[in-house]
This record gives sequence, C-alpha cells and structure tokens, in this order.
Amino acid sequence: MFQVKITVAGILGDADTYPCHFFKHRVGDEVIYDGERYHGSLCSDVWPLVAPKVAALHQAGPRYVEWISYYPFWYCPCSTADPGAEKYDGLGFKNVLHRIVPPRYDMARLSPAGGFAWPPNEEGDVARDPLVACPDSRTSVVFRLEAFDLSEKGYDTPYFRRQMAILAKLLSNGPTPRDEILGLFTKEEIEGIYPAIGAVAARLLIEALELLAYVETVTR
Repeated sequence: MFQVKITVAGILGDADTYPCHFFKHRVGDEVIYDGERYHGSLCSDVWPLVAPKVAALHQAGPRYVEWISYYPFWYCPCSTADPGAEKYDGLGFKNVLHRIVPPRYDMARLSPAGGFAWPPNEEGDVARDPLVACPDSRTSVVFRLEAFDLSEKGYDTPYFRRQMAILAKLLSNGPTPRDEILGLFTKEEIEGIYPAIGAVAARLLIEALELLAYVETVTR
C-alpha cells in the first residue's frame, strides 16, 4: 500500500478575474494521504473527485494509470470535416497535420499535454497521470495525484513491517532472486507473525518495494 500526494499542478482558467476562493490555491500546494489521515487543505468541491483516485493509488501505487490513456487518438492529429473522405475512413474527416494552439482559457486547453499533436508524442505517456480539475471552470485549478512512498499507517502497518523485514533479509543475505526471497524466512517467521504470507503476498510486497526503488531487480 502507498502514500498519495495531491499537488496543485496548474491553473487553466483566469485566476486574476476569478480567483480561487479556497485558500487561493497556488501551483505547488500539496495534500498528503498517509494511509490513515489527510494532511493539508483542499477545496471541498474537489474532495469527491480526488477520493476515488486516492483509493486507487493507495492500492495500486505507480501501477495505476488512467484508463482513458489507452485510447490511440491521443497520438493522432486533429481533424477537419471532409465528407469526400468517408469512403476511406468511414466517417469523413481530413487530418490537420500541424499543431493547433487553442486560445488562452479555451476549453481545448483541458486536453492532456501532448495529445493530438503532430508530429505525435512518441513517449506514449499522454493522459496516464491521474489528474482532477476543479469543477469551477472559470478557474480550473488542476490537481495531480501520485503514489510517492510506502504507507505505514492504519491497516497498512503490518504489511509495511513485512516489507521492512524483507529489506532486512536482503541486507543480511545479499542479492537474491525474487522467487527465493520468501525462502530466507523461517517457518515461524512466515506463519507466526501476522500477516502470514505466501508466495503471492510476498510477490506483491516485493513488487511495491521495486516500484519505489527500495530494491532493484536485476535480469540475469
């Protein structure tokens, strides 16, 4: 399980004319969920939007990406209507093979950075990051969410301690193949301490350590 950080990543609207009324949120403001409590201040209009994503990141960590990122259209250009092209694409559109820069405060600026660009984004990372925009479209404060560390609070505590025990075993025994790490523990250490762990639980705990670079996986 993971701690989650909620950061003000940008303000897409006109904050001078329509200032944020909740502590005047500024880029860089942070709220932390540590597995037990939230630390920091966040507009009440945004809480319902971030809570499901915080829950997902708390569980999946950096493995969580937005499902909409799987659409291929992020890596294709914008288009204009061309009825004569229907016989080719089935709908009737023509590619716009140059970058369209929307006017300031245009709703098109809500699209993820790098999307619909031509030449296309080649990193394959458009729309992957969990983002939430304030429902006040005049200001449109954007919040980025990320899993940034292991959680050791709340009901995560015993699992965190298991992860620390895994690190201790690796420090004592040196490099060990992932599928052999559980074998570093005695039967009493495996079954006599809550939670008892089997191969799948061990794999998930170790994977979380790998995702946050606490351990490094080496391919032979």
